[in-house]
Amino acid sequence: MPFYSRIDGRTKEGQRTAMRLLELKASLISSGIPKRKVDGSLLLATWNIREFGKSKYGVREYESLYYIAEIINHFDLVAVQEVRDDLTLLNRLITILGSWWKVLLTDVTEGKPGNRERMAFLYDSRKLSFGGLAGEIVLPPSSQKGGGYLAADQLARTPYIVGFRAGWFKFTICTTHILYGDSVKNDPRREREIRELAAYLAARVSEPHAWAKNMIILGDFNIFAPKDATMSAIKDAGFAIPPQLESLPSNALKNKHYDQIAFIAPNITDGLDLCSAGVFDFFETVYPMEDEQIFVTAMGEKYQSLKDGRPRTDAQKRTYYRDWRTYQMSDHLPMWIELDTDFSQQYLSHKADLKAPPATIEDEVITTMV
Repeated sequence: MPFYSRIDGRTKEGQRTAMRLLELKASLISSGIPKRKVDGSLLLATWNIREFGKSKYGVREYESLYYIAEIINHFDLVAVQEVRDDLTLLNRLITILGSWWKVLLTDVTEGKPGNRERMAFLYDSRKLSFGGLAGEIVLPPSSQKGGGYLAADQLARTPYIVGFRAGWFKFTICTTHILYGDSVKNDPRREREIRELAAYLAARVSEPHAWAKNMIILGDFNIFAPKDATMSAIKDAGFAIPPQLESLPSNALKNKHYDQIAFIAPNITDGLDLCSAGVFDFFETVYPMEDEQIFVTAMGEKYQSLKDGRPRTDAQKRTYYRDWRTYQMSDHLPMWIELDTDFSQQYLSHKADLKAPPATIEDEVITTMV
C-alpha cells in the first residue's frame, strides 16, 4: 500500500485527503477492479496523466499525488503517457508508492509535436521482472525504386517498448501517445502513425528471434469512436482489442475512445470475451464538481478573474474548476485489464499425455483471460 505519512490529520486538507482516500479505496473495489494477487494474474493499466510535470495550471498538490498513487497501486503495471521533462512529480509519486515500485522511462521527445513528453512504465517489482529489453521505436526506412532507401516519417512522440516477465508470462509491451492533429475523427497523420506502428510491431513479434511471442500495445491513440479508421488501423495489423474496452470511452467527458489496449498472442482471441476489463472514473470520488468551493484558494486568482481583469461569472468559474481538476488528476481515465498468467494446468496436461508434443514454458500460450 502507499505511504501516507505526509498527510497531516491536524489540517482540513489532511483530513479531507484521508477521507477521500478511504472513499477512493472503496470506489476502486466497487468498480469491479479485481484485487491484486501474488501470482496467477496480471493487472495491467494505461493512463495518460495530463501534463505530469509543470503545466499551465501550476504544479499538482500533494493531495492529488496521493489519489494518483492510490489508483496506480491497484495495478501491477501501468503505462503512463504525458510524463514531462521535469521528473519532480514522478519522483514524489514513487516515494508515496514505495521503493518496490520501479520506473522505466524514455528521454524527452524534442520538437513541438513531441511536447517534451516521456513515455513511462511503472511496475511493482515484487510481481514483475524487467526482462532487459527496452527501446524507443524508430520506424525503418523503405526501399526506393532504382535502389537506395527512403527515410521513414517518425512518430511525433517516440513509442517505448519493454520486455517483462510475470510468472510464466513473457511479453513485450509498447506504450504510445499518438499525434492528435486536427480535431476530426480520422486525421490522416493520426491514422498513419497508428497504422505504421501497429504494422511494425506485428512484424517484429512474428520474427524467429523475437524477444517474446506475446505483444501488447497500449496508450493514448486519440481514437474518437470504435468504428473510425483509426481503430481499424490497430486491428488491420492483427491486434485484437477486448470488446469491453473497444466500447468504453476513456476521456473524462466520456465521449471519446482515446485510449486502448490491444494484443497479439497465441490463442488469445479464444478467451477475449471472458476477460475482466474496464475504465475507472476517479471524478466520481475525488475532485467532484460539488467540491468546487473547497478549492477556491488552491485555484488562485485565475479562478476569480479573466485575463483582461474582468471577474468571472459563476458559469465561467465552474468551467475553470472543471478544467483545473484535470490538471490535478487527468482528462483521461485509467483503462485496465486483467490477464491470466497461470498456465500450469495446460503445461502439466502436456506432460501427462505421452502422445502430446513436448511443451515448455517458452510456449507462452495464453488460453484464457480472467
